[in-house]
Amino acid sequence: MYSYRESLLRTLPSATAALALVACSAAAAVSPTNDTEKDTRTPVLVELFTSEGCSSCPPADEYLRKLDSTQPLSGAQIIVLSEHVDYWDHDGWKDPWSSAQLTERQDSYVRNAGIGTAFTPEFVVDGIPLPSPPTKLGQVVQAEAKVEKIPVGLSGFTIQPGPPGKMRGHVEIDGTYVRHAADVFAAVALDHAESQVLHGENGGRRLIHTSVVIALVKVGKLEKNRPFSQDISLDLKNPGDAGNVRVVVFAQESGLGRIVAAALWRP
Repeated sequence: MYSYRESLLRTLPSATAALALVACSAAAAVSPTNDTEKDTRTPVLVELFTSEGCSSCPPADEYLRKLDSTQPLSGAQIIVLSEHVDYWDHDGWKDPWSSAQLTERQDSYVRNAGIGTAFTPEFVVDGIPLPSPPTKLGQVVQAEAKVEKIPVGLSGFTIQPGPPGKMRGHVEIDGTYVRHAADVFAAVALDHAESQVLHGENGGRRLIHTSVVIALVKVGKLEKNRPFSQDISLDLKNPGDAGNVRVVVFAQESGLGRIVAAALWRP
């Protein structure tokens, strides 16, 4: 496992430029709506596998933050997830957000794509892992914004204080046009997280993250020609997270295939 360090620094600006070419207004932020039924933008799920132990990751973390805050594509809702892997934890710094589950998720993407090995940072757009370096990131996001997604309705979401806290809500997905069975996932993520890194490749740096996954749960299955309707309950391990969370619900073709539906809820 490795990072591609300087190569990312060279390629992220080109990806940013590619997005800027199709931006309606990169300077104006587009706030996600809680009423998913009224949001006519096409959701595009951008996953970033990252680590605080990797010196190449901070520029990618910052790029993800800008994608989330500026929403540079007209007609697209870019939904981001920062997924911290744990295979850097033995190199001098244990990432407080790292998870073996997220490492396994990245490993599954790597096996499916035949990439050969996992690396950080790595972007995955709508279930499509991008090679190193990610020179076509902007183009892939733009192309996926033109792919029709299955509508998702999120309603009745509430946060109950803990410990442990609970987040409850209802998910509706129209399976009428589903071509292949899909797994339905719910991710709880921190809107904002910061760390003062003391050791390792980023020792001495204060790192800022956006949409950091703290829980990822498979909540059901979307079958062909059948609607999905289900109440969900998600744990909040830290009661202090209640005002700093978002929920991303997405349907992904079985075997970590394409993302066919996605929606974002924020309190």
